[in-house]
Amino acid sequence: MVKIKKRKLGGAEIPTSSMADISFLLLLFFLVSTVIDVDTGIGLTLPEYIPEEQQEVAPLSKDRLAAILINENGDVLLNKEIIAIPQIKENLTERIRSKIDQPNNKKLVVSVKTDRKTNYNLYIQALDQVKGAYFQVREEYAQTRYGKKILDLNEEEDKDMKDKIPMIISIAEPEKIDK
Repeated sequence: MVKIKKRKLGGAEIPTSSMADISFLLLLFFLVSTVIDVDTGIGLTLPEYIPEEQQEVAPLSKDRLAAILINENGDVLLNKEIIAIPQIKENLTERIRSKIDQPNNKKLVVSVKTDRKTNYNLYIQALDQVKGAYFQVREEYAQTRYGKKILDLNEEEDKDMKDKIPMIISIAEPEKIDK
């Protein structure tokens, strides 16, 4: 008969030799896989600065101007008439269409002016409606003139469309408020 020796078992141990490697890999994984939301803001091309004494003021006839005013209470006025924000696109689309065959110096100018205390969200919604009106008219022009969508136009056709329907938006500076 063979006698089996019982080995004495020690306490349970957790191997910690690779713990640093595992924690480093977890940290690296979360750093790489985490998406950091970077707010880029509004994509506007601002004009270069011209000193006030060198600025030229050109007269603008009322039929070429669409003035959008947004006050601090959230009221939106288009040419001094109260309007809902979703109606801006409808009203401007027709006016932009009527100016397509005019020379460049007779195109519609949309002025968006706000109060200093205006809700920023309302301002962005109004600006989106204005741009939406221009994009809709441009899309219609591309379809009727070239039988294509805007994205399918070549460089020459795109330039022609932008010359016929230039997006002229004036972001007017809010008036100063005396306290």
